[in-house]
Amino acid sequence: MNDEAQADAPAHVEVPLDALSEPALRGVIESFVNREGTDYGAAEKSFDEKIADVRRQLERGEAKLVFDPDSESVNIVPVR
Repeated sequence: MNDEAQADAPAHVEVPLDALSEPALRGVIESFVNREGTDYGAAEKSFDEKIADVRRQLERGEAKLVFDPDSESVNIVPVR
């Protein structure tokens, strides 16, 4: 890609949930949970509970999947 094309390329591309296979989506969510290590206060949650929480946030539209063309990776970001 030339410099002009890179300047016109979006910084991130939203990825629909159904664009990923179930194993791929779970892998993205697991990676996010491992990397972000969310603080749940006094009551600690299991890894599977954290996975389920993030999945619900994605399904409700509270978070979304985005592809970063620069790093060629998919991440989860909150919707504002």
